Amino acid sequence: MNKLFTKVCPGRTLPGAVVGALLFLLTATPASAGPILEGLERLFEHPTKVVRTDQIAPGVSSEEKITGVPGSPSATITIDGKQLPAPLQQFGGTINKTAPESKPYWPATITPAKGTPNVLLIITDDAGFGVPSTFGGVIPTPALDRVAANGLRYTNFHSTALCSPTRAALITGRNHHSVGYGVIAEQATGYPGYDSFITKDKATVGRILRDNGFATAWFGKNHNTPSFQASQAGPFDQWPTGMGFEYFYGFMGGDTNQWEPGNLVRNTTPIYPFEGNPSYNLTTAMADEAIDYINRMNALTPDKPFFVKYAPGGTHAPHHPTPEWIRKISDLHLFDQGWNKLRETIFANQKKLGVIPQDAKLTPWPDDLLKKWDQLTTDEKKMFIRQADVFAAYVAYTDYEIGRVIQAVDDLGKLDNTLVIYIEGDNGTSAEGTLTGTPNEVAMFNGVDVPVEAQLKYFYDAWGSNRTYNHMAVPWAWAFDTPFSWTKQIASHLGGVRQGMAISWPKKITDKGGIRTQFHHVIDVVPTILEATGVKAPELVDGIKQSPIEGVSMLYTFDKKNEKVPSTHQTQYFEMMGDRAIYSDGWLASTKVMRAPWVHTPPKESVLDYPWELYNLNNDWTQSEDIAAKNPAKLKEMQELFWKEAGKYQVLPLDSTMIDRLITPRPSITAGRTVFTWTRPLSGTPNGDAPSLLNASYTFKAEVEIPQGGAEGMMITQGGRFAGYGFYLLKGKPVFLWNLVDLKRIKWEGPEALTPGKHTLEFDFKYDGMGPGTMVFGSYAGIGQGGTGVLKVDGKAVSTQKMVHTIPFILAWDENLDIGSDTGSPVNDTDYQVPFKFTGKIEKITLTIDRPKLSPEGIKKLEQAKRNNKVSE
Repeated sequence: MNKLFTKVCPGRTLPGAVVGALLFLLTATPASAGPILEGLERLFEHPTKVVRTDQIAPGVSSEEKITGVPGSPSATITIDGKQLPAPLQQFGGTINKTAPESKPYWPATITPAKGTPNVLLIITDDAGFGVPSTFGGVIPTPALDRVAANGLRYTNFHSTALCSPTRAALITGRNHHSVGYGVIAEQATGYPGYDSFITKDKATVGRILRDNGFATAWFGKNHNTPSFQASQAGPFDQWPTGMGFEYFYGFMGGDTNQWEPGNLVRNTTPIYPFEGNPSYNLTTAMADEAIDYINRMNALTPDKPFFVKYAPGGTHAPHHPTPEWIRKISDLHLFDQGWNKLRETIFANQKKLGVIPQDAKLTPWPDDLLKKWDQLTTDEKKMFIRQADVFAAYVAYTDYEIGRVIQAVDDLGKLDNTLVIYIEGDNGTSAEGTLTGTPNEVAMFNGVDVPVEAQLKYFYDAWGSNRTYNHMAVPWAWAFDTPFSWTKQIASHLGGVRQGMAISWPKKITDKGGIRTQFHHVIDVVPTILEATGVKAPELVDGIKQSPIEGVSMLYTFDKKNEKVPSTHQTQYFEMMGDRAIYSDGWLASTKVMRAPWVHTPPKESVLDYPWELYNLNNDWTQSEDIAAKNPAKLKEMQELFWKEAGKYQVLPLDSTMIDRLITPRPSITAGRTVFTWTRPLSGTPNGDAPSLLNASYTFKAEVEIPQGGAEGMMITQGGRFAGYGFYLLKGKPVFLWNLVDLKRIKWEGPEALTPGKHTLEFDFKYDGMGPGTMVFGSYAGIGQGGTGVLKVDGKAVSTQKMVHTIPFILAWDENLDIGSDTGSPVNDTDYQVPFKFTGKIEKITLTIDRPKLSPEGIKKLEQAKRNNKVSE
């Protein structure tokens, strides 16, 4: 009977008693069957008379309930989520020869269950446990304080020690090696755990929530697209919009100039909103964008929950707060007594707040590595206080803008049912600023230190402005990781991996202001979100079987009665560039730090020979007492566990190199090519997809046409104010310029303006070094060497100049390769300002690169030198 009934009235079922009565009528009086069924059909053509909810429709499983009238435009469905995208819903109407004879049927709109919370996932950058006021720091972070006061503070939460890896784990719920991010994207190598590909069997939380009916968006830092797939050639499947985030407004790569972000993108299109807007700062602009998005979604689809990932650049270098924030913080005089006193203050605050145990010990200051404050000169103290003031201003500024986003949710009346997860830092505070700080982070990564005297003379007042790409001295980073030792990049010690986190969800979390001490890790965020939203991890996505999520939910900690229960996350490995550790039920075995984060060269020791330490964190919260010598059996057990986990999660092969991996060849659009040709303007090719001129000979040949009245503008450039080159016409004269990390500029310039007509301009550079091949033998002698450049006009040399040293490792990574204009910042501010469009006509630009190859004799010498070096050790 029901079969017959649903044929006439698709999507309907009848109660058993009704079925019995109708069956009796139809069998007793067969002639009445037609009129009875026609009457039923007419009845169900008027939904207002029979509206029901939670009905099973054709092709819908018993776990998937339709709300409203199946087939109606307003019907919705909550899917079981096992398969994404959800299987097609069967058509439940009727189709005859004409529309009047047929019956329409709309597939139900997929929505989460009623009452599902919104999710606001916030993660800041390069900020250790002791940075925010919420966890004892001296820097005011009222937005984080608000989340903590409205929910819970987590004092035993961990990152991976580095940016890309933490963020990959954050959006997938898997360990960072499991999703190809053993290191940052710019260091990717050709092994599954390190190739920077989030494979299709590991769908992101954005994809999962989107396909379950959420509005999904990502604002800020994207460090999870392979650096060699970040150009407009794509592919775009590893961009945020290809990983389940319907809207993206942010920057590609590890960091950016907040004043002039050259790598800013809306969805997949490069944008330059700072041009002609000198007050622009990305920290405020992305908050504006997020607030606009949340309000737009509320206006259009008020009942649709949103998932927003909010990832500002703060406080990764460059530290770029506004002048107003620098004044506010400087007036507080937070750092006048120096970094050693700062540690003591933070440590005392942490005990008062209860975010560390009362018997916790402050780890000792590393006298063998870092100077104490009272050992410094007056000039050093002045410069270092300035560095810390600007960093702190950036922390406070970033938190303020985050607070605006949270308030925007509150203003809509939605904060009560919004799960807010605010993680302060994706790793410990960064020690990549060198022992004295730097006005230019790009200089640091190329092994160039800027003395304090030069910082004071040339950069003190400009610190934090668009004239600096600034970073602070290492001792500040160490202090901001109080009470732990070490910093960002160090996975073996808690200063590199312990993050302060607060979670609020007023509708569910009643223990407001509570503290949770259970061990958890960034991979636990995705399962927490899924459990909170009632969304299941899918079994299939796009037909691909999904690997298990490796984290565990923290939702159990939301309940006050579980405040002291043991953690459900019992084992966790850590590894970063050979430095490693293993956690198990309160025990932590870790390798001794063999390379400080401000040192670029790998340790001389084999990565397998690193000494191990052992800590019982149940009794030693701060990892201050190595008890390996007293517990050899336990240490051995933990070491064996590490190798087991390493094999399970794609950690092998271990690699202790840092800068070497930065310049290793990758499968970019330039791989294997030595000749490049452009015949029209093209801007926005990012550093990772541009041909590299470093440590090589090369020739630029520009064929141009000059109009009557002359021409000027950029023909080709890569990089910007903090490192790069440009080939351009200045008042009609040809110029080739190398900007050597903003400390020196070498210019080849023609004596005369070009006459109207066609011209061929060339810049030929012959490199003197052996090239990066020497690094295989542990020698850096082949890189950063000098060479001779010759500028030619129509075949005639007009300027010849020797360059004693060249940039060895990397250009400004947030800038682009541009043809016919310049995006980002200029390579020479005194010559021009962006976009500096070329006013002539580019017929063709050709770049030919000749990379050095080691001769057999050169290889023998390098091998011998390597053997001699080992003998001397």
